[in-house]
Amino acid sequence: MDLMQLGSQLLSENLGVQIEPDKIGAALSGLLGDSQGNVDLAALAGKMSSSGELGNILSSWLGDGSNAPISADSIAGLLGSSNVENFANQLGTDSSTAAAGLAEAIPQMMDQGSSGGSLLDSVGGLGGLMDVASSFLKK
Repeated sequence: MDLMQLGSQLLSENLGVQIEPDKIGAALSGLLGDSQGNVDLAALAGKMSSSGELGNILSSWLGDGSNAPISADSIAGLLGSSNVENFANQLGTDSSTAAAGLAEAIPQMMDQGSSGGSLLDSVGGLGGLMDVASSFLKK
């Protein structure tokens, strides 16, 4: 299962509403996607690693242990409240429900995406992840 499918499935379960997977996938792609319709977890990891608290949470998601939780408020801050609101509107739900669903789904997506080091490989290893993070700090 690819990350977009996983994210769509997890969000469908966590939002508690019946939404077509393609609709969730399109909304998720708009929120977390790259220009080619894929989920860009490396960019999200870069944003998280630039913050002390979120960087620690990210480390748990990338490691082999259990995933630390992230709050819906932290998700809204990380992704941008207006972006979460647009995501929610696309799915016909409210932004707090969408943020809560994302707070449940994103750790699992990141964990799956980093399994076997594939997320780190996609950004050139840990050094590449730090490069991604530093590029966000310069902005």
